[in-house]
Amino acid sequence: MIETLEDFIREYTKIKEIGWIRTHRSGPTGIGKTLEDLLGIPENNLDEPDFGEYELKSCRINSQSMLTMFTRAPQPARANTYLREKYGYSSSVYDNDEKVLHSTLSADRFTPIADTGNKLKICCQDDGIYIESQDGIENIFWSREALKKCFEKKYKNKFVYAKALNEGTGADERFQFIDAFEVSGFDYDAFIKLLEAGKIYVDLRIGQYHSGKNKGKTHDHGTGFRIKESDQPLLFKIQNKIV
Repeated sequence: MIETLEDFIREYTKIKEIGWIRTHRSGPTGIGKTLEDLLGIPENNLDEPDFGEYELKSCRINSQSMLTMFTRAPQPARANTYLREKYGYSSSVYDNDEKVLHSTLSADRFTPIADTGNKLKICCQDDGIYIESQDGIENIFWSREALKKCFEKKYKNKFVYAKALNEGTGADERFQFIDAFEVSGFDYDAFIKLLEAGKIYVDLRIGQYHSGKNKGKTHDHGTGFRIKESDQPLLFKIQNKIV
């Protein structure tokens, strides 16, 4: 069991020397599970450090896999209902004509919304992050302060990021762990730059209730801000290579 950063460095150095290691679990979480097992860290989903004051993160180098950083509905009140009714589309999942709106938006291009003829994108302004359509910028937004608070709540601990090469897929995937970095200090300017560059995505997941008294009304499944797992360390000001 590791308890300090020095413990991690010692044990991770041993793991590096092993070379290629077969995954302990199929799928996206396989890399994290494998590293935790090798380090003797019990798996948990609690919002607390994995060892000492550090939370352990791992990523596949050059991976295209996406991670949800946090979820946050846009402002003002009823913004999701407005978006769903104006830009949404009917879905065969429901037995009515009420609309849904599921789409992944970025700031570097417009995204067509099904066959509606509408297009949406993210627009970064000085006072906030807005949604823009082909007709102009909507008054639907996330304030910079709100996003900063979301990130700092989710990433309040210090982190160790372990990076690995990978090959194969599923149960046959293998990892070769290489560098590890100590990272801290959310860099909001970097967040905005990545967002503007189209490297952070906003998933609109606006559906409707299937049944009950709210049937047909807006059901927010969680508007997610997402990033490629290999880009996530770029969100932090301090990055010290420790192995």
